[in-house]
Parts: sequence; C-alpha cells; structure tokens
Amino acid sequence: MGAAEAVGSLVMELLRLAVAARRVGVHPGTLRLWANEGRVPVVWVGRERRFSSEALDVLTGCPDVAGRREALYVRVSGTSGQESSLAAQEAELRASASGVVVAVFKDRASGLRESRPGLDRLLKRAAKGEFTHVRVTHGDRLARFGAGWLIQVLAHHRVSVEVLHAKGAAGGREELLDDFMSLVATFAGRVYGMRSREARRRLLAEAGDRMEHPVLGAGAGAGVAGEGRG
Repeated sequence: MGAAEAVGSLVMELLRLAVAARRVGVHPGTLRLWANEGRVPVVWVGRERRFSSEALDVLTGCPDVAGRREALYVRVSGTSGQESSLAAQEAELRASASGVVVAVFKDRASGLRESRPGLDRLLKRAAKGEFTHVRVTHGDRLARFGAGWLIQVLAHHRVSVEVLHAKGAAGGREELLDDFMSLVATFAGRVYGMRSREARRRLLAEAGDRMEHPVLGAGAGAGVAGEGRG
C-alpha cells in the first residue's frame, strides 16, 4: 500500500447507523430507509450495516440537504390552555434551528390520535416539497405510538425528522393522564357505538369475567396461583 492509499484508508471511517444519522443530521429511521432505497451505499459488517464517512460527506453536499428548510411541529394533549408549553416548544426549536423555518404546525390533541389537524397539514405540505426537515422537541410529540410510520412517510417525500431531545419523554404525569383518558374515551365510544345492546352486554360481561378470572389462558403457573386463592 502506497502512502496516498494509507492516508485515504485512515480518512474513511465506517460508522454505525446512529452515529451516521447524527453526522448527516437525520433520524436513524430515515437513513435506514435511504439505504434500503439505494440512495446511500452501505457496507455490511456481519449482520450490521455501516456507512462510510466519504459517502455521508457526499450525501450532505447534495442540494436537497444544502437547501435546508425546516418545519416545526409542537403539540400538547389538552384542548384548552397550555399555550405556554406550545410557545416554549416553538422557542426552543427556533433557537436551535440550523436552516430557514418555513412553517410551524400546532396541535392540541393526544399523541395517541392518528388524525390531528396540524399533523394532517404537515403531511400534505411535506408531499408538496415545501420543507426538507421536520423538527420536534421530543419523539412522542410527533406520536405516542407509531412514530415510525410517520417517519417513513415523510422520508418518502425526502423530508427528514429530527428530535431535539432524543432521550426521554415529553410532558409529565398530567399529560400521561390526559392520554390515558383519551384512550378510555375512544374505547368507550366504540363500545357504545355497537349497534346491538346485546353485543355490548356480551362484550362487557366477557371483560368482567376476565378481570375476575385472570387465570384462564395465563399458563400453568398462573393456574396454580389461582388454586391457591380458592
């Protein structure tokens, strides 16, 4: 190996997914999708994919990334009040922006809801190519569950999702209680929306029976415990 080749081999690094995503400035799920689509090359080390620093530098130099346009998404669970929390999220995201902020989308709804006015507008405008990045303070601001499919949908529109605080959850006990009550209300609405009163009665009776007799279908160990209680 010549001197030039030795220097080249030292410059190029093979980075793991999380490290490579931070280098490019996108969510790991977005970079994984780009790799699956062949937009960025990967090197397999055993069963783990690695990304070369040279390929990532080429990727960050493309026009799509250089012309960075940001959309901010902020959310609170309550339908009223909490204006200070919305404002605080927006201020924190604006202060850490590294591109032009072109839109701010707001929702006052549980993160368990799939359909939210602000999120719906964000997805429609992402499909039009109005911004390149969506930024949130915490991952569960985007969705309590199922954020992965949102990230994939946005990635198909060449929009990356960035989470300011990658670890930890947003909100506290009160917000979690709001989400729990939203889940209970949704379930109750579906139960009472059933056409037949008899069907509702059977469903509630079955639920009550399972609460009173949890040993059914719980395995041999649970059955012994149930016998002990009797």
